[in-house]
Amino acid sequence: MTTTETGSAATPAIHEGGVLQENALIPDATARQIVLPEGHRDEAALFEAYRWLRENNPLGQTNVDGYDPVWLVSKHADIMEIERQPDIFTSAGAENKGSVNPILANQMGDQFTKSINNGSLRILETLTYLDPPEHTAIKDIALDWFRPGNLSQWEVRIRELAKSAVQRLLATDGKIDFVKDFAIHYPLHVIMSLFGVPESDEPRMMMLTQEFFGTADPDAVREDVEPLSADAAAQQWVATIQDFYSYFEKLLLDRRANPQEDLATIIAQARKEDGEYYPNEVAYGYFIAIATAGHDTTSSTLSGGMLELGRNPELLARVREDPKLIPNLVNESLRWASPVKHFMRMVTQPYTLRGRELNPGDRFMLLYQSGNRDAETILNPDVFDIDRRPNKHIAFGYGPHMCIGQHLAKLELRIMFEELLPHVESLVSIGENKVIQTNFVGGLKNMPVQIEFRR
Repeated sequence: MTTTETGSAATPAIHEGGVLQENALIPDATARQIVLPEGHRDEAALFEAYRWLRENNPLGQTNVDGYDPVWLVSKHADIMEIERQPDIFTSAGAENKGSVNPILANQMGDQFTKSINNGSLRILETLTYLDPPEHTAIKDIALDWFRPGNLSQWEVRIRELAKSAVQRLLATDGKIDFVKDFAIHYPLHVIMSLFGVPESDEPRMMMLTQEFFGTADPDAVREDVEPLSADAAAQQWVATIQDFYSYFEKLLLDRRANPQEDLATIIAQARKEDGEYYPNEVAYGYFIAIATAGHDTTSSTLSGGMLELGRNPELLARVREDPKLIPNLVNESLRWASPVKHFMRMVTQPYTLRGRELNPGDRFMLLYQSGNRDAETILNPDVFDIDRRPNKHIAFGYGPHMCIGQHLAKLELRIMFEELLPHVESLVSIGENKVIQTNFVGGLKNMPVQIEFRR
């Protein structure tokens, strides 16, 4: 693959999917705002870049220096069209498994991953890196556990954890960093409790989760990673995965020898059609996905929703007085925060989308945050509106790759809002809100507030 030395959007470059189409090229500043992790620190500029794409070049190509050329998919309908056709738009590389990365990384990062993984970009045996039918078989391991009917048995336990978290909050003076002092702890405690991980190990899981999703954030750089190197993010990703493996190996072996009534046992005991256990790496991949995505996305949504309630005191009072509105609040918070910012897909055959002729090998960055602000699908998308009917957000994705943990996330959020809001008279920002520097998964990392409690 080659790119121009300047990364300018004015000069086409040759790549595996064909020639960049000059009439499809996105202005360099807009492309960099979305493609580069640092572009996501300024959410006002980021969402303006999304808006510009939707209105001017909804399916356009980038040519950002250091990255392979990709198509940015900014419209809700286009994201859904791609997501519902995994046979045409592959996540894993179709027959050539591991040939593409389902998460956008720079060229040096992908080269590093290949160099330590036998030439493959499939660094994890988890759903993100798989296509059907392999994806379907692996997803089915825990699919029933994540269904609402099964999750209902855990509601009492989750509510106990929410009540405990709220009581600890009420013991403060209300002047807190809502993210660091509150929001990140509750969902981690829930998922680890259901998973079967001891509470004493939660600080380690918290650290690894932040390192896993904070690969491009200077505040989350590991000590064993050179922060200024071009492949630093990939180095951190791999090192964190290895640390997860070291921890989860003990959990896997224990649950195979001593099964318990928890999610870890279901995964550890899963067997292939021939009766043999799945390879250990499949269990590790599941464990990592649940420990990370099951925690970080929920805390980002909780923080984003509370921030908007604080900005709209009348809405806060309304939801506090009418808990039946909380499921609507959860859905709108998910749309608003959209903590999963993108996944990548690659087209495997000639295809026409939005008038563009796409070639095999072309890669696509599905911009879920942008899709969730698409006025063609969502009325008044820049307004936080819990009365939205219907709320067609795609915060959990769409199609076969739709998040397996969506019902658990909604349950956690509903219960926390039910337990927290009766105690909150007001929530006022008292400092700068900061977001995680990432183009993948993340949201607020700092949210200094003063909460006035109802006593």
